[in-house]
Amino acid sequence: MLFNILDAIICNDISSTFCTTLLCFKRHGVRQIRTGWADGPEFVTQCPIRPGKSYTYRFTIQGQEGTLWWHAHSSWLRATVYGALIIHPKEGGNYPFPKPKRETPILLGEWWDTNPIDVVRRATSTGAAPNVSNAYTINGQPGDLYKCSSQDTTIVHVDSGETNLLRVINAGLNQQLFFTVANHKLTVVGADASYVKPFTTSVLMLGPGQTTDVLIKADQPPTRYYMAARAYASAQGAPFDNTTTTAILEYKTASCSSNCAKTNPVFPSLPAYNDTATATAFTTKFRSPRKVEVPTEIDENLFFTVGLGLNSCPRGASSRNCQGPNGTRFAASMNNVSFVLPSNFSLLQAHHQGIPGVFSTDFPANPPVKFDYTGNVSRSLWQPIRGTKLYKLKYGARVQVVLQGTSIFTAENHPIHLHGYDFYIIAEGFGNFNSKTDTAKFNLVDPPLRNTASVPVNGWTVIRFVADNPGVWLMHCHLDVHITWGLAMAFLVENGVSELESLEAPPLDFPVC
Repeated sequence: MLFNILDAIICNDISSTFCTTLLCFKRHGVRQIRTGWADGPEFVTQCPIRPGKSYTYRFTIQGQEGTLWWHAHSSWLRATVYGALIIHPKEGGNYPFPKPKRETPILLGEWWDTNPIDVVRRATSTGAAPNVSNAYTINGQPGDLYKCSSQDTTIVHVDSGETNLLRVINAGLNQQLFFTVANHKLTVVGADASYVKPFTTSVLMLGPGQTTDVLIKADQPPTRYYMAARAYASAQGAPFDNTTTTAILEYKTASCSSNCAKTNPVFPSLPAYNDTATATAFTTKFRSPRKVEVPTEIDENLFFTVGLGLNSCPRGASSRNCQGPNGTRFAASMNNVSFVLPSNFSLLQAHHQGIPGVFSTDFPANPPVKFDYTGNVSRSLWQPIRGTKLYKLKYGARVQVVLQGTSIFTAENHPIHLHGYDFYIIAEGFGNFNSKTDTAKFNLVDPPLRNTASVPVNGWTVIRFVADNPGVWLMHCHLDVHITWGLAMAFLVENGVSELESLEAPPLDFPVC
């Protein structure tokens, strides 16, 4: 598949910001087997595309079906630069469920009444938390509930009795979202371009980066029903956008066509903003549709803490640059390392060309200091170290990662995304992970295959994968403010023994710094 930056511009109407900004593009969730040069994150697998230039992303999609998406992977540009990426079954193939009458992408987004790049620049300059969004959107429209709504609300049409497929994508920058449709049940059949064992629910919870495919049957009285999305705000006391975005599910029948436009749509019941019980009940229902081959013998047993922290300001520092809590600056980290992107070379370029001094491979396999991760944390552990540290994996290594949430500054749900790989989520829970007792919860039979895992607030998630894709692959929180603060790391997966187990050469039009 070829994916050209100029095609992407046509797909999404964006402001003139593009013309003066360096860009990188990500096909979120595409495995990119041996084609890490087409993965997209700036200064990880490529240098940004310069203004007026173009870059064609070349890659092959293997063994994936369902809903993914693409987005800018530079600063906060994906606030407006994103779109759906749908992978249908091969010609002659079928869905593992009755073919729906219609398919509709539902892209959930965030909107600011100012340039979002200015929002993040102000936050990084001051060290404070950025302003929250002013609205959420469904397919680019905020819906009926905002005073500023002057454009058409998104309308999804259905015929009575038919079953349709909604491909729901959380393209928002900084917020997990609940999603529901008034008076209708949703049957979940896929997530992150993998099929799942079907289950029925009235509400979805998606972290930024996650996708969920659902079947919806038009089995209600013909009229109009609201689709709605609003925040799942797991961080206690933290500000968040508490607005609600809506679209309309409208029945296309003779009786409805003449009367529906005059009636108010039926409004759904939505969970409370802090309803962790509903979020957990949803995420723990996912199963693969059949028994899968989960790695059982583990070569790399890793334990990564994830969470927020604070950097102390040096004496004499301007108060303008230290507007975090008590004169600090916000930071985030994995295993107490706050990730720093290089600026002269991409990590993959430096690895492929053997350029020294760009990164080190000493990212810790375990937290440097063990502590009560979800309890009261000593202030001595609040401040992470900054560095560009990678963790090296041999080709074919069987990897287990415990992702442990922390309450260093505040605890919240973290959507952790791994580039270049799908992984099995074999367990999740609350509190501190206990290797002696929590292994009994491991599902090694039919765990779901995902590319983004929601690590529970004050809890943990365990994932497993086989390192069969050489290159440099970013693992990060998909809350963009958190990756801005350093909640990321990267795996360096070495080449195998054959050409088909080795990274391809970079393309001729590869962007240079």
